[in-house]
Amino acid sequence: MEKINNVTEFIFWGLSQSPEIEKVCFVVFSFFYIIILLGNLLIMLTVCLSNLFKSPMYFFLSFLSFVDICYSSVTAPKMIVDLLAKDKTISYVGCMLQLFGVHFFGCTEIFILTVMAYDRYVAICKPLHYMTIMNQETCNKMLLGTWVGGFLHSIIQVALVVQLPFCGPNEIDHYFCDVHPVLKLACTETYIVGVVVTANSGTIALGSFVILLISYSIILVSLRKQSAEGRRKALSTCGSHIAVVIIFFGPCTFMYMRPDTTFSEDKMVAVFYTIITPMLNPLIYTLRNAEVKNAMKKLWGRNVFLEAKGK
Repeated sequence: MEKINNVTEFIFWGLSQSPEIEKVCFVVFSFFYIIILLGNLLIMLTVCLSNLFKSPMYFFLSFLSFVDICYSSVTAPKMIVDLLAKDKTISYVGCMLQLFGVHFFGCTEIFILTVMAYDRYVAICKPLHYMTIMNQETCNKMLLGTWVGGFLHSIIQVALVVQLPFCGPNEIDHYFCDVHPVLKLACTETYIVGVVVTANSGTIALGSFVILLISYSIILVSLRKQSAEGRRKALSTCGSHIAVVIIFFGPCTFMYMRPDTTFSEDKMVAVFYTIITPMLNPLIYTLRNAEVKNAMKKLWGRNVFLEAKGK
């Protein structure tokens, strides 16, 4: 059967049909996006310009911040512009690229969070072998694995959607192109595709979440053998990681660990993991981590000193 594709662009319904609400959302989400950019850039600069980059934990943290910027930038700028636009359209190619970007950076973030959990497990449960196990070569290979895994996941999702025919309608009840809303517009049976999409996303989300739960459970149990100071420091670091995992995986599980169906709440849930989580990550890691805060103070103090000396 030859593929028939009469659709050259899609129309988003957006977050709301009320102009007043859209204006408020424009201000709020513009502010959120600026916080995402500034907060994550600050962490990246702090880690890269200090000695923290030599530590595996902060090495992965800097790339998590980079992925957060990329992940939110796939959807946020378009959504913000559309909040004031009369016609919320996106080309067919643009939609497929956006779908690829959302799943590529989203899946990469999941894998980075999983690698960070393993890093904490080795640091706390095998401290004497930590630098041997988590050497720079191993960290580079793990990081490469997260990007390759994210690419393979997203290319499968896009390949499943691209081969479908779209002959109308072309209105998406969302503010960006995601798999489930787009599948609803295909003018053919999508049950098998929906099952494969759910299996692909579900396996990664559930598998990673189970690994994370096991890792942090082992860490928490092993903390009983640590000194009071060791427990406090470990809990402070792991607490940040656990908070991020819950905030990110909660909405992701709701969206992708289910059959090919859409709900009215999907848009607000998607806002949470595409905008709120990337905005909160820098705050969580900074406020609960003394090393990052001290590095920021030293970096900021050094720059102020150099500027004053230059004058």
